Amino acid sequence: MAVRLQTALDLCALGESMRRAQLRREHPHATDEEIEALLIAWLETRPGAEHGDAWGRAISWPPSRS
Repeated sequence: MAVRLQTALDLCALGESMRRAQLRREHPHATDEEIEALLIAWLETRPGAEHGDAWGRAISWPPSRS
């Protein structure tokens, strides 16, 4: 189990570094801070992850106690 988790975390870091490299090519004059802001904006709004990466429907958190 720990190996799978580490693999998932490594793949996530690799994906972020690949996107960061792409942003640097697209914005060659951007500062490190601007690239990081672009990366964070992409992580928060990329297609398919508007409500996070979890499966199922989005719910409010913490759930209401009815």
